[in-house]
Amino acid sequence: MQQPSFTSDSETRQWATFLHLSLLAGVLVPGAGFVLPIVLWQLKKNELPGIDAHGKVVANWIVSSLIYGLVCGMLIVFLIGLPLLGLLGLLGTIFPIIGAVKANNGELWTYPLSIRFFS
Repeated sequence: MQQPSFTSDSETRQWATFLHLSLLAGVLVPGAGFVLPIVLWQLKKNELPGIDAHGKVVANWIVSSLIYGLVCGMLIVFLIGLPLLGLLGLLGTIFPIIGAVKANNGELWTYPLSIRFFS
């Protein structure tokens, strides 16, 4: 007889933490910070409860940061875009770390400045 598979709350927290931290993969491999979180979310959202909500939060931040990056890129002409891009890069490092810490504590944290595309 086959044993039923159970997923623990700690497993969900671990995957949610990894999902948030996967945004930082772009530091090592360009583009990986956008692709890896989406792939992880799609692979685990039906398997582990709670991952879908974290995946939506992360996906909202990805789309929002891309939009903000495009706007900042256009504002470089007016000399304000470069500092704003730096700030966006800093927030793109800080927010996933905060999200990962909260996820590890079993909390869902919505990134500030994130536009809700997925709900």
